[in-house]
Parts: sequence; structure tokens; C-alpha cells
Amino acid sequence: MEPFRIEIPQADLDDLGQRLAATRWPAEQPTVGWERGVPLDYLKELVTYWRTTYDWRRAEARLNAFPQFTTTIDGTRLHFLHVRSPEPDAIPMIVTHGWPGSVAEYLDVIGPLTDPRRHGGDPADAYHLVIPSLPGFGFSGPTNEPGWTMPRIAGALARLMAQLGYERYVTQGGDVGAWINLTLSGVDFPHVWGTHVNFLVTPPSGDPAEMAGLSEQDLGRLGALSRFAAEGSGYMKLQSTRPNTVAYGLTDSPVGQLAWIVEKFKEWTDSEKAPEDAVDRDHLLTNVMIYWLTGTAGSTANFYFDNADVMPTAPTPPPPPPVLPTPFGVAVYPRDPAPPIRSFADRGFSNIVHWAEYDRGGHFPAMEEPDLFVADLRAFGRKLRGLG
Repeated sequence: MEPFRIEIPQADLDDLGQRLAATRWPAEQPTVGWERGVPLDYLKELVTYWRTTYDWRRAEARLNAFPQFTTTIDGTRLHFLHVRSPEPDAIPMIVTHGWPGSVAEYLDVIGPLTDPRRHGGDPADAYHLVIPSLPGFGFSGPTNEPGWTMPRIAGALARLMAQLGYERYVTQGGDVGAWINLTLSGVDFPHVWGTHVNFLVTPPSGDPAEMAGLSEQDLGRLGALSRFAAEGSGYMKLQSTRPNTVAYGLTDSPVGQLAWIVEKFKEWTDSEKAPEDAVDRDHLLTNVMIYWLTGTAGSTANFYFDNADVMPTAPTPPPPPPVLPTPFGVAVYPRDPAPPIRSFADRGFSNIVHWAEYDRGGHFPAMEEPDLFVADLRAFGRKLRGLG
């Protein structure tokens, strides 16, 4: 394990500025709002802000304020933040992002989770945090071979926690990080104390009887899942079938990379007119910068290719998740693209000990609603301690 510090060469930032200034824009299309994708006028204004106002060095310093390391596991580099709590009885927890997220998602919650005493909380709720950049993502850098399936990634994360000396730990994840951590809870069951997710897909089983008792809210969630599969999963279909083709444009054009990501922040967050209604603009751009500066558009797209058989766009629906042997917690945010249905979740998971529904927030709750995210994990930790 080696200490790591983010130090982006100034030449890379100068190159980005030149590319942004030389953007070749498409012709304006007849559109109202976001129904055809990212609006031209919105993106032009955002790019101007990115080029003239956004300060990467400030973001870099904020990231570097937390201890970071790299190690090599299963032949690939793994970057991670490791922030230990000052509280001796803190619960170790690995927090796993998805796409198009990064370790930057969690900047607003690291302090409150690791040091609640300094943030108006109970020191008994403290966590030690391990926040990895998934293989092929961010500062882990591009992977050098195919085959990074979720079980393989889960195995690498289990080895990371063992190397750090954690005999018992909690897993937390959103987006594909949730599925990776569900897998991790199975492959490293003797060491996983509990599993918490803020994203859970709960498809119907096909049994007409289970549809009979659904509430109006549940039917709305089922409709949201159907709309996501039909209209919102184009990115997934492309990345899971032609990742290399997608990678050329995203790796060469910062505006292409920005649009590819910012669309998801508009569609998946609790926003009205623009992503910034839900997520701070600079925070959003920092997340995009991590993809751009590390050149990981291709490897993150290939993650979908390697895991295409378990994606919602798979020709054959993926099998139901295994029944976890560990206590399971779920946080539900209303503007997630596919909020789970409790009765369907109970069918797949008999060990749900924590289920919380919130009235605001979406797919990136640590960025959108950090206070809710922190409070929910504190509540889950108390339940785990009560279970022993």
C-alpha cells in the first residue's frame, strides 16, 4: 500500500481549457426542455462556467484533505480513501460508488460519519470509512484486461478490507455499487456485519397475485421501473454492447463526457429544471473532472460489457438476488429512477432490519441530501449494534 495524493499536471488543465474553447457545437434542435437530451443552451452556459470559473485546484485540495492510498489487487491498481474515526469503537464501513459517480460523491458526508462528535451527533454513531474508486474508475485508473465482473470486484474489495485489518465491517453502496456490495456480503459473509444500500431494483416476479395488493405508490414505482427500462437505459445498452465505440468520443471530448454524465444527474436527482437544483454545480463538475482527467470513460463503459448479463437491459432478466445472510438496510429516495417496492424486496430479502423512506432526494443522496444520508446510516448502525 502506498500513500496517494492527487496532483494533476497543469498541462492537463491547460489542454482541457483549450478543448473547451474549441468545442464544435451541434446545430440547435427543436426541443423544449430535456426530453431529447441535454439542451444546447444549458450545456453552452455550463461549459463556459467550467472553462472560466470552476477551480479544479480547489477541488483537488479538498480531495487531498482526506488520506488516500493505492494498492494492487488481482493485477489492477485500486485507489481508495481511508478515513479513520477518532472514536475507538467506530464501525468500519466500505462505501462503494457506481456510474457515473466517484469518490467525490461522499465529500460532504465523510466528516459527519467519521466524527459525529464534531458535527452535532452522538460519538457512538461513528464509522471508519473506506471509499474505493472501483477498478477501472477514477484514480484507480483504466483496467488493463477485461473480465471485471461484480463478483471479481467484490473479491478485490474483500481483500482490501482484509489488508486494512478489518475483521468485521459494514458495506454501503448506491447504483452498481449497491449490487457489488450485495455480492461482497455473500463472498465475505464471515466478516460482513451488515449491508446497506440506497438503490435496489425490485422487479415483479410475474405472479399476478403479487400485483393485487400494490398501493398507488407501488404501482407508480413499478411504472418508473418500466419507463427506465424502456426510455432511460440507452446509456446502459450502449456501454454493455459497444463500450469501445462509446469511449472514443468521451475520451476525446470533454463536452461529450460532460453531457454523458450531466444528463444522468438531471434525470436521476430531485431536480426540477437543471441538475444544479439538486447538486452543487462545482461538486458536479468535480465528479466529471475525475472521469476526464483519469481517462476512464472506456474502462467504465467496459464495466457494463463485463456485467451485461446482470443488467436490466439483458435479453434474459437477471436472476433474483440471493438471500443475504447479513442484516440488510435500505434507504429509499423518491426521485431515484427506480425506487424499490417493499413487498417485492421482502420476497428476495428475508433479513431486512432497516427500511427508511424519505420525502426528498434521488440517486445520489450523499450529494443531494447529505444530512438524510448521514442520519440514515447512523440509524442503521444503531440497529446493528442492537443486534450484536
